[in-house]
Amino acid sequence: MSKTLMTVPAAPIGMYARIKAWLKRWRASFIVALLITAMVLVFFFNRIVISIQSGEAGVLYRRFSGTETDTIYAEGLYIISPLDTMYIYEVRKQVARHEFDVISNKGLTIHLSLAVRYRPEYELLGVLHQRIGPNYLDRVILPQIESVMRKQLGHYSAEQIYTNEEGLLTNAILTALDEVGRNYVQVEDIIIRSIQLPPDMVSAIEDKLKQEEFMKSYEFRIKTATKEGERLKIEAEAVKTYHNAINESLTEAVLRYKGIEATQKLAASPNAKVVVIGSGKDGLPIILGGDQVTAAPAPPEASAANAEDKATKKPNPQAPKNTSAKADSAEGDSQ
Repeated sequence: MSKTLMTVPAAPIGMYARIKAWLKRWRASFIVALLITAMVLVFFFNRIVISIQSGEAGVLYRRFSGTETDTIYAEGLYIISPLDTMYIYEVRKQVARHEFDVISNKGLTIHLSLAVRYRPEYELLGVLHQRIGPNYLDRVILPQIESVMRKQLGHYSAEQIYTNEEGLLTNAILTALDEVGRNYVQVEDIIIRSIQLPPDMVSAIEDKLKQEEFMKSYEFRIKTATKEGERLKIEAEAVKTYHNAINESLTEAVLRYKGIEATQKLAASPNAKVVVIGSGKDGLPIILGGDQVTAAPAPPEASAANAEDKATKKPNPQAPKNTSAKADSAEGDSQ
């Protein structure tokens, strides 16, 4: 009788067991690969993990396709291939100081000190990187400004440049701004910090400017004196015309009437302490003060009649003595 042998199938191996067996088999290789990867990550970390800070923008250069001119990487964290390179640009406003010499039309050296405020064009940052590069300040901005300034100012003398005659420095700055703006950057302003000339030249220019100001002041004084003379001449002619008109209107009868009117006002005033002695052919009455009786002024007709009576009568030889005595008494009372 023959015996039949039966084979029992082996139990299936689980996934965990398979991984464990694989790790056991490839443990050494796995450790080596892990170490290599870790070393690569540590060594190329700054090229793989890119952080773009505030006020900055990035342009990516790919090893196999070139510069990405259409994509501008804004602020943030980026992971790129270690074979690629991220170039970071500052897009804030920046200030650069630059000094250079300019030769005037007469061969005199003028030292200029400038402050340039600039920033790159954000939308054209990729093109700027591709055609000019990160060092665009020294490659484009400063050489272009220096060239334009030398070309514009070289046609003028040192005095004209030092005094900014007719705004020539402003025109040169505007021309430089227009030229630099064609290179994917924006120069907002060019500030002239100082203009240096030889000390002797500065002293001569300042002395000349002082003399010019003195001449202007003298010219102004002459014009003022001329105008004042014209004013006095006009005033004198007006006074002359006024006096001529007064002389034509003042007749003897009017003057006599004004004198009588003034005598009446003085006599009517209770505070009058003035002694008025009449003069002329009519002989106005005497006022000796407000507390004494004052003779009423005679009208023009009576004054004329009295004058005729005095002319027909003979003069009294004692009259002058009485008159002088009265005058002396009046002077004694007034004192």
